[in-house]
Amino acid sequence: MNIKAICLGAFALSVLGGVAFAGALDSPYNMQPFFTDASMKTMKSDTEFKAAWDAMSKDKRNAMKKECNDAAMSKPYAEFCVKVHQLGGNS
Repeated sequence: MNIKAICLGAFALSVLGGVAFAGALDSPYNMQPFFTDASMKTMKSDTEFKAAWDAMSKDKRNAMKKECNDAAMSKPYAEFCVKVHQLGGNS
């Protein structure tokens, strides 16, 4: 078999696999609307947070709720997940 084809296949699988492991809470694109700054250190007010939450698709909200309900996954996002739970995310 051609070594080039094998290497290309392995690279493609690693790229696709890496995307599969990234969760909704790991995506800056998903998280940015909830923060006031680009470094995502300061969360928006409750009113602005709720507006950003309501503007998201139901699929993204469900993915975030699921990850916030997973103790291991939610640990780095504890402050965010508290607000998700306040919005009814633990149901």
